[in-house]
Amino acid sequence: MSEIKDAVRAKYAQAAIRAAGEEKSSCCCKKTGTIDASVTAGLYDSDELGSLPDKAVLASLGCGNPTALAELKAGETVLDLGSGGGIDVLLSARRVGPSGKAYGLDMTDEMLALAEANKAKAGLTNVEFLKGEIEAIPLPDNCIDVIISNCVINLSGDKDKVLREAFRVLKPGGRFAVSDIVVRGEVPAEIKDNMLLWAGCVAGALQDSEYTAKLAAAGFDDISIDVTRVYEAEVARAWFQEKGIAFDSVAPYVDKKFVSAFVRATKPGEQ
Repeated sequence: MSEIKDAVRAKYAQAAIRAAGEEKSSCCCKKTGTIDASVTAGLYDSDELGSLPDKAVLASLGCGNPTALAELKAGETVLDLGSGGGIDVLLSARRVGPSGKAYGLDMTDEMLALAEANKAKAGLTNVEFLKGEIEAIPLPDNCIDVIISNCVINLSGDKDKVLREAFRVLKPGGRFAVSDIVVRGEVPAEIKDNMLLWAGCVAGALQDSEYTAKLAAAGFDDISIDVTRVYEAEVARAWFQEKGIAFDSVAPYVDKKFVSAFVRATKPGEQ
């Protein structure tokens, strides 16, 4: 698992440096050609993007828009797992208002530095970025109303621990509301075993039934997985070839099998 973590940390550090230099990121499913548009286009509307610093937008590495789908309310406390350059934290902070708070958690120093700079440019006072790993959230029990994440839980080598930690920090009645890549069907071993692909959101994708089972095992209920975007194999041809994987051998396992999804669950109890 240390190899996975090192690969992810290195990729995200590179993405932060590129964004700080105002160069478009290429991590977490953002590479070259049409796969960029297939995964990342149209996730945020123009009003959302217009309210954010340019470098927060450039560092966006996600596959969804959890802040819009999570139905955040004024006064809530939100935690973004793997917050990167801070785009979803800043959007969440605006949605919950000055009476609420938005935390961002990231393990990469370069991303945290970029997020802090974006926070300062945004002028928001209800935002706090934390250094740490999503498998060991540096917050006390029962303190968060909503957990969001954007194409990051796939990058963990111990997803059970991530989900247990999410359950721990949520208040009773708290909501788990994340965007993630989910696979419908088996993943070839040559994809799953490639460390570079862990940093690209593909190899770490859980099957939908497996994701549901892991959430239930962590204690969650009201679990649902809603597909938000389906990916055809052809848009990833060049991407797989660049990784040294024979595309034709994996195409049947890729075509319309990998999807962006919005994953919801609730911690039992009442707030």
